[in-house]
Amino acid sequence: MRIYAHRGASGFYPENTMVAFDQALKAKSDGIELDIQLSKDGHVVIIHDERVDRTTDGSGRVCDYTLAELKRFNAAKTWKDGSEFHPIPSFDEYCAWVRTTNLVTNIEIKSSVIYYPQLEKKMLALIKAHKIEDRVLISSFNHLSLLETKRLSPSLPCGALVPESGLVNAGYAIKHFGFDCYHPAYVSIDQAKVAECHEHGIAVNVWTVNTMEALENCRRWGCDGIFTNYPTVARAYVDSL
Repeated sequence: MRIYAHRGASGFYPENTMVAFDQALKAKSDGIELDIQLSKDGHVVIIHDERVDRTTDGSGRVCDYTLAELKRFNAAKTWKDGSEFHPIPSFDEYCAWVRTTNLVTNIEIKSSVIYYPQLEKKMLALIKAHKIEDRVLISSFNHLSLLETKRLSPSLPCGALVPESGLVNAGYAIKHFGFDCYHPAYVSIDQAKVAECHEHGIAVNVWTVNTMEALENCRRWGCDGIFTNYPTVARAYVDSL
């Protein structure tokens, strides 16, 4: 079962920052999950919310700021009372770092609230430029973004994210539309649903697995991967088996 550090090792470090990604590597994660959007001047940046308010000391929409302006915000606002400064990373910066590791990167395209024209194309250009095509997995709640990714780069694996309500006959549906993985919430799955996906050759990667009960169940059900804020705990459990 592959362990993805959700927004990096976000249980103990500021989410979607380079320090959280580096700590995920130190925790011996198999991969990192992160979120991408576009800045006002068209740069791919790593941040979860469409607004900067929750995770930084700024205010407003990500898409209303240039990369240089976004870099001035402290993305560690809620960590150590904001006493340490960690900027919003660019995806280019992240790719340059991750190519030196063996980590797989799950890239979540954040296009469900704001659709960013050219985001998929720009993401793929950076993946190619840094030669990490064989170590990425693309996901999104906006399945149109996955279709666009497949159109531009058919060989890249794509995972369909779905809300907490889940999806009935997920394996059949995802295979039918040409995707590779099902990314459900933990609360929406059980062993039978995992088995149905596997019957259709679809991998199951579950979010967000932050309790021992959820971790043990995902392992028992044969899930292919989990997204967790606590990769150190997940690694210790998996290794103990």
